[in-house]
Amino acid sequence: MAFLVFGQAPQQQALPDGPKSQQTIPDAPKPQAALPGVAAVAPGEGTTVDSNGDAKPADDEQQVAPATNLKDAAAAEQHADDGPAPEVPAGGDAAKVFTLARVQVNFVEVPFTVKDSKGQLVPGLTWRDVRVYENGYRQQMRLFTVDPFPLSVALVIDQSLPFDTMTKVNNALNALQGAFSPYDEVAVFTYNNGPKMQTDFTAAQSARLGAILERSKTPGREAAMDYTSGPLSQNININNGALSHIDPNTNSTHGTSLSNTLNVPREMHTLNDAIFEAAKATTKTGSGRRRIVYVISDGKEYGSTTKYKDVVKYLQTNQIAVWSTLVGDSSVMGLGFLDRIHLPLTMRDNILPLYASATGGQTDAEFRTKGITNSFARITEEVRTQYTVGYYTHEPFIDGKYRTLEVRVLRPNLTVVAKKGYYPTAAAAATPSRPVTTPAPATTAPKQ
Repeated sequence: MAFLVFGQAPQQQALPDGPKSQQTIPDAPKPQAALPGVAAVAPGEGTTVDSNGDAKPADDEQQVAPATNLKDAAAAEQHADDGPAPEVPAGGDAAKVFTLARVQVNFVEVPFTVKDSKGQLVPGLTWRDVRVYENGYRQQMRLFTVDPFPLSVALVIDQSLPFDTMTKVNNALNALQGAFSPYDEVAVFTYNNGPKMQTDFTAAQSARLGAILERSKTPGREAAMDYTSGPLSQNININNGALSHIDPNTNSTHGTSLSNTLNVPREMHTLNDAIFEAAKATTKTGSGRRRIVYVISDGKEYGSTTKYKDVVKYLQTNQIAVWSTLVGDSSVMGLGFLDRIHLPLTMRDNILPLYASATGGQTDAEFRTKGITNSFARITEEVRTQYTVGYYTHEPFIDGKYRTLEVRVLRPNLTVVAKKGYYPTAAAAATPSRPVTTPAPATTAPKQ
């Protein structure tokens, strides 16, 4: 009846081997043929390549995908005592994390450097490879970053060097400014018989810094001469040695030879005072920057009014590291060996490694001009590639007692360079110098 309404008779088709029947509705389109050399792969199955180079389904035992659980794998990699993962800022955001937020006053920041057996920097470490200990107890890391920080560098130049060594330093100073980035700031101090600030902190790429470095070049100090023999070592007597006729240009020992008497003149090398003045200037810099005292010297110390232990305590209290380029005879192994033995009432030689070891810095010994020039870029590179970890100490923060620090890396044959400890202070408690984001407090459901 329906066909009569539409005015069309039903269509019939004769089957080849049977009676006529009504045409059936076709099925859904068939899948397209596989591309040449590509076999159909079911979800979860792999493929192999036959002798003709064509892909084919894998064997039955390979067609079943192995069961994996990513959460279980991550948990297996993490040690049971690791605790929650620390905050790992995205690339370039570490300085913002240290600047934008305020934290509890017991936050401790520890920068450190890792080197292999050949002295090369080791990149690619993660927070799982690092352990931090304070007073022998492991601390839970709350921050881990490898981002470089802008530098606040107080440069200290020794002007009491001998003439030949000072000439090498003067020639190398031309390349010093190029070792810094536009985000760094540099102050310049010089010392001979006492420290002197040449300029306060200024942009590392400014013309002012270049002019100050040029002005800081000096001839150096002539080597002292001791007259223990020859005509100037004894008096010249006139008229049979009468006292009124002794030559006033010679000594007053009345003809007695001084060949067996050593009277070495004392040279002033006020290295402690210079480092202390430079350190005080770095404490005025803003937060979120590396505080560095960079010394170019032969490491000799004599005549300072500030004691070594007092300077080290000030450095450790204010998170300042001492890095240095050691020049002169002290930089060559074997030269000046007897000078390295500190005798009572004599000058200390090469005290810079002690400063570097106590504050987490390093000393680069160079004798030639080219080596001194290369050390500038090498030291700034190592400062920028430091790892940084942070944690909340459980010790009373304002007790003022020294806390030992130790950073360990869970990889063999690696050397970790970090500061040995620090002093907490009430000033740091009042205005934390290294603010970071604090752990979010536990939230509760609002009351209805």
